[in-house]
Amino acid sequence: MTDARRRHDPRVRWFASDNYAGAHPEIIEAVALANGGHQVAYGEDVYTEALGDVFRRHFGPDAEVWPVFNGTGANVVALRAMTAPWEAVVCAYSSHLNTDEGGAPEQSGGLKLRMVHTPDGKLTPDLVDQEAWGFGDEHRAQPKVVSISQSTELGSLYTPEQIAAVTAHAHELGMVVHLDGSRLANAAAALDLPLRALTTDVGVDVLSFGGTKSGLMFGEAIVVLNRDAARGLIYLRKSSMQLASKMRFVSAQFEALLAGDLWLRGARQANAMAARLAEAVQGIPGVTLTRPVQANAVFATLPRDVTERVRKRYRFYIWDEATGEVRWMTSFDTTEADVEAFAAAIAEETAAS
Repeated sequence: MTDARRRHDPRVRWFASDNYAGAHPEIIEAVALANGGHQVAYGEDVYTEALGDVFRRHFGPDAEVWPVFNGTGANVVALRAMTAPWEAVVCAYSSHLNTDEGGAPEQSGGLKLRMVHTPDGKLTPDLVDQEAWGFGDEHRAQPKVVSISQSTELGSLYTPEQIAAVTAHAHELGMVVHLDGSRLANAAAALDLPLRALTTDVGVDVLSFGGTKSGLMFGEAIVVLNRDAARGLIYLRKSSMQLASKMRFVSAQFEALLAGDLWLRGARQANAMAARLAEAVQGIPGVTLTRPVQANAVFATLPRDVTERVRKRYRFYIWDEATGEVRWMTSFDTTEADVEAFAAAIAEETAAS
């Protein structure tokens, strides 16, 4: 008997991040099934062995999966494996690599990031060229990796054709392509495409695949699609403190997520609730949607005093302090009732203003 107790109200749902959501019940069940008895540590367990087949069904016969703890770890370890110390990564200025990883790519990874400003968070061949130059110049960190996000940090989606254009151009330059897929499930669901259509089939070399935003308790994965593009992952994962001793619990979660359609069901729900939220707030005076709603992110502006009052009732983030733009994220567990209550709170505080 333990004295464990619940310290929060499980009925409360906010709109700050899909990381705020708990773990999906089917994921909790998978962890429980993986418990008990002994399994070999550090990934030599039966669950991690089975996970390779699951990922190959989604990403093709050459895919290799490397479970890790978190998204920043997945990005940093993947990019370290894709670069030499004298090489650089071209990414969007708005990328998670640049804005939300606390300098980990530079501090822990020793990576040189070359950022490009984009209107919608997406890179194009022309935008890549703004930083992919100086090849052979010993005074300039050599461009080696193009890193894109799908969906992007601004809520936009690449089409397969747009990704293919970036990868083809990068490969022509002798570069390789990394995809930050923390919300790849949401992108695939929104575009009604299989995961490989946005990765393997369009030339992506290595990707970071999101787990926690899709309902895992913890865990992300590095997926290598081109073995020539990444070196030393078996060593880098350990030296970067991303090797789980009890890896069976990470792998069991991913198997539950991807062996069936759990990933797709959760992504569709999150996307649908974002669209519903956008619809619900459009008619509220003073609220302006600032970006197209393509996956599970809603961006808007509203009066600052309204923002502050609503944030006392619901947690969400101010995206741009200068403009007052805010971001609202929906999750696999967001319901229509959650959306209606949140929209009603915005309407109430706007009327009070």
